[in-house]
Amino acid sequence: MAIVTLFLVGFLSLVSSAHCQGWINAHATFYGGGDASGTMGGACGYGNLYSQGYGTNTAALSTALFNSGLSCGSCYEIRCANDPKWCLPGSIVVTATNFCPPNNALPNNAGGWCNPPLQHFDLSQPVFQRIAHYRAGIVPVSYRRVPCRRSGGIRFTINGHSYFNLVLITNVGGAGDVHAVAIKGSRTGWQSMSRNWGQNWQSNNYVNGQSLSFKVTTSDGRSVVSNNCVHAGWSFGQTFTGAQFH
Repeated sequence: MAIVTLFLVGFLSLVSSAHCQGWINAHATFYGGGDASGTMGGACGYGNLYSQGYGTNTAALSTALFNSGLSCGSCYEIRCANDPKWCLPGSIVVTATNFCPPNNALPNNAGGWCNPPLQHFDLSQPVFQRIAHYRAGIVPVSYRRVPCRRSGGIRFTINGHSYFNLVLITNVGGAGDVHAVAIKGSRTGWQSMSRNWGQNWQSNNYVNGQSLSFKVTTSDGRSVVSNNCVHAGWSFGQTFTGAQFH
């Protein structure tokens, strides 16, 4: 019995460590102006961050964190650390919505904040000022991945044209970062989509005039299926709401 108990304790510890992340050291700066207007658009393809529901709680990630765009939509809890002069108490939760490019002309400790291999968050100015004073410019932080909490279902915006369906996927809960998508028309089977850029996913199949279903898989391996969330009379440029991770 003791051996079984010891095995279970060890197994549960392994499972816990696989799903829980401790605090990791990094640095943070800010961009986009006091109204965060300069953060709109971005390398994840989300466009207007207000209308998409992300608001100003957003961050551009350095190369080490961005994962070539696969980290788009992931959520991080961040707190200012070990700098009493500039830090404010408390923490923030932000969504990755953009890429902070490296500046190889500057050293990593003097302007090249987003250079590899640095883990760096370029926060929107309003959310930066919730954890640090504006005049600090750059502060040491601690961060950890956290589940994304979203209101409503996953949203699918269908762009492109016939034989080139480009679907922007937003408002994803749970892990938040989409790593695989499949599409099913009412007259087709399930077909894998390829990631074009950011969180824009591409299908070259003709699905006009069909109701559409989507299967979305995030980085933690969980999937959610939105059956027939797009009606057969859809047109390009429309946005539809599906199921959500819980």
